[in-house]
Amino acid sequence: MMGFKPIPLFLLPLLIFTILSRADQALGSDQNRHVRHRNREALAAAGGVGKVALKGRKQTSGCNLFQGRWIFDASYHSYDSSMCPFIDSEFNCFGRPDKQFLNYSWQPDSCSIPRFDGQAFLNKWRGKRVMFVGDSLSLNMWESLACMIHSSVPDSKTTFIKRTPLSSLTFQEYGVTLYLYRTPYLVDISKEDVGRVLNLGTIEGGADVWKDMDILVFNSWHWWLHKGVQSQGWDFIRNGSSLIRDMDRLDAFNKGLTTWAQWVDQNVNISQTRVFFQGISPTHYMGREWNEPRKTCNGQMQPLTGSTYPGGSLPAASIVSRVLSSMKTPVYLLDITTLSQLRKDAHPSTYGGDGGTDCSHWCLPGLPDTWNQLLYAALSM
Repeated sequence: MMGFKPIPLFLLPLLIFTILSRADQALGSDQNRHVRHRNREALAAAGGVGKVALKGRKQTSGCNLFQGRWIFDASYHSYDSSMCPFIDSEFNCFGRPDKQFLNYSWQPDSCSIPRFDGQAFLNKWRGKRVMFVGDSLSLNMWESLACMIHSSVPDSKTTFIKRTPLSSLTFQEYGVTLYLYRTPYLVDISKEDVGRVLNLGTIEGGADVWKDMDILVFNSWHWWLHKGVQSQGWDFIRNGSSLIRDMDRLDAFNKGLTTWAQWVDQNVNISQTRVFFQGISPTHYMGREWNEPRKTCNGQMQPLTGSTYPGGSLPAASIVSRVLSSMKTPVYLLDITTLSQLRKDAHPSTYGGDGGTDCSHWCLPGLPDTWNQLLYAALSM
């Protein structure tokens, strides 16, 4: 985990000049101007305006929130899915007969996590804007946070707008807006004569909307593994000057994430915005990873014990750590990979609204609530 480093005052004019210069360059393209105009209209419709200075940059110190184990706690309770109007059917495991998966709490080895308080969150971040940027795992975490806050202030008036790519939920009396911007690769996909092109070196499609947020939580990985014309979302990859049919997906992810990192370093105002990266969320389709070769997440009713996952670490997680460590901007890694690997029991499996067996996303309430507890801890401690 990385701490925030203050910028020397004599460098501020240079930083401001650099940001403004790059903004002028980006606005020079008619196509980019059209995209920005469309995204700003969407952001305005979602209720997002203005800038608020961010104070208090203390990060967690002397505590690894992400190293620990799952503890059964029969008294542990988050919220009732039937009382939360923001949950998609794919995450709503309401018909699941076993409820034990709801009674596990995460216990770090070296400290305790502060209990999540939705009203305290709203008061602390009054007038602020929080944005999740990424794929359906970002959606999973966004809806979780929405439900956690809603359960604390059930009578608070809200404005809920769900659109593609930008959705929002505003708690009106607090002026707090939670945004979701759906973009599975972070980098651009453009329509060209040859078809859909995944551009590993450009990140212009929605990036103007990400600016000036008070909290940004980025995520990407799962779609980089998808193959096949319908699943992968693109027909060609542009890698530098080359236009190719395919390439090693980990290499592509590394290049795309590096482009994202450069965008953050050049465009995020760290005097206002705290940046997080939602670590790699695992799947549980292959039981051999936890020594049950013929099993999937289906029918799993309890987490793995201990603090390590038999299947080992994920290569994508190493790429994330390496890219974040190379950045000038302090980005806090929500290192949720291992603690999520231990939760083979927490997927919708056959109880999601979309049918089939889903060992990729997570039930709500459920594991993403812990991700948000850890986000809350990182913002509070």
